[in-house]
Amino acid sequence: MKSPRALRRFINLWPPFLFAGIRVLHIGEDWRSARVRLRLHWYNRNFVGTQFGGSLFAMTDPFWMILTLQCLGRDYIVWDKAAEIEFVAPGRGEVFAEFRIEERFLDELRAATANGEKALRWCETEVVSASGELIARVRKQLYVRRKRRD
Repeated sequence: MKSPRALRRFINLWPPFLFAGIRVLHIGEDWRSARVRLRLHWYNRNFVGTQFGGSLFAMTDPFWMILTLQCLGRDYIVWDKAAEIEFVAPGRGEVFAEFRIEERFLDELRAATANGEKALRWCETEVVSASGELIARVRKQLYVRRKRRD
């Protein structure tokens, strides 16, 4: 994507987000942050009437990879390698997730991959209710490597 604004527009129309009730509210102009909202609707409730766990996970899925890739640039490969979610409390309304990329994190990745080695790093996101109650913790493991120069 050419700009954070274009990505936000695209991803808000992307069927896995659109039909799950997920909305990207913000992607920073410098690719360093994102904020996502999931509203509770009849079509994304689970059997007991709370946020469906798959939707909670989906709302966090691509952001660490996309933001890190955009911040590091075209000389890097960035993939999601592993993920896990811990459900802490039932989501009974709107929930939010925020992502922030710190320069220290990018510096660590650049240093770890400087000689062509891969780096595996865990990133954590908290999904919280509108009142700030912790609903879930999501961890994503990123695979990062500099592209080989042939």
